[in-house]
Amino acid sequence: MEVNMSAEEVLQNIQQLKVTGGNLNKKNVKKTNPQLMRHALHYFPDWNSAIEKSSSI
Repeated sequence: MEVNMSAEEVLQNIQQLKVTGGNLNKKNVKKTNPQLMRHALHYFPDWNSAIEKSSSI
């Protein structure tokens, strides 16, 4: 897999989804933003870990 998004960018994208009221459901993100999901799972053990980490930035 080509990695063209940093871990920080992944967290910023997740945070942006939260701020705009986006659906953070794993299945929904996988469907609507597969690149974000792939990169999140590259940097973090699972989707929930990425969401939790995004809260701390």
